[in-house]
Amino acid sequence: MATVKKSIKINAPAEKIYKYFNTPTNLPEIWPSMSEVKDVERLPNGGTKFTYVFNMAGLRFEGTSEDTEVIPNRKVVSKSEGGIDGTVTLEFMPEEEGSNVTFEAEYVVPIPLLGKLAEAIIVKLNENEINALLANLKVRMET
Repeated sequence: MATVKKSIKINAPAEKIYKYFNTPTNLPEIWPSMSEVKDVERLPNGGTKFTYVFNMAGLRFEGTSEDTEVIPNRKVVSKSEGGIDGTVTLEFMPEEEGSNVTFEAEYVVPIPLLGKLAEAIIVKLNENEINALLANLKVRMET
């Protein structure tokens, strides 16, 4: 299982950032490899369940994501299955002038035949992907 964890300081309230992320149709706007979000359902826990299309290393994956833990304006844990199996945890921590947002993904690289070298390359690509996602989020929230 691969893990990527990144944080960024955003000059916006945690509530605003949480609300943006809690609307899955916003994800393709900020997540470079997330090409489609559809079939969004609101869950009793305040989270969502949806189908996604994600491109990784030139391959297309379709799966579902479901929020399994939701603490409004603070934390969302989502489990993905089908395309890329894993867990994404987002934490929104209010700070004096804005919020610190942490994105952590634990996932199975879905290309076992290519071996460890390919896995290491894909993990590095995904680290860059998360950096871009957080930078895009920062621009959206601060403008």
